[in-house]
Amino acid sequence: MNEEAFAVVVDALARRDLTAAELEDRLRRAGFASAACADAIARAADAGYLDDARVATERALRLAERHASDAAIRAELSRRGVTEETIATALDGLVPETERGARLARKLGGGPRAARALLRKGYPQDVVEGTLEAVVAD
Repeated sequence: MNEEAFAVVVDALARRDLTAAELEDRLRRAGFASAACADAIARAADAGYLDDARVATERALRLAERHASDAAIRAELSRRGVTEETIATALDGLVPETERGARLARKLGGGPRAARALLRKGYPQDVVEGTLEAVVAD
């Protein structure tokens, strides 16, 4: 059973990057016992196939490139089962949230349209206001 679970993990990771929590959920839904799940996940991590920190860093970077706020990135990574410590490390490596917001606001020409876009992407109200003031001042 452990070999079957490991094969499921390897197959899943060959398709896309997943976190340990996502893999555990897949294995449990597939009917594997807790011990088999734990063994398969540990083997994948030991082999270098599974690395939550790498997954979190890469996902955070992709979301930041699409102008996502820190809160939106945090929510996505948390939903995927990433620990708070790993999330904090991933966020520390990004361009600051205010800069990402300013880039998007400039791209959209400032004003109400930019404000709505920033709010939809999870930026706090004070960051939206400060960003728009800075963009208008430019």
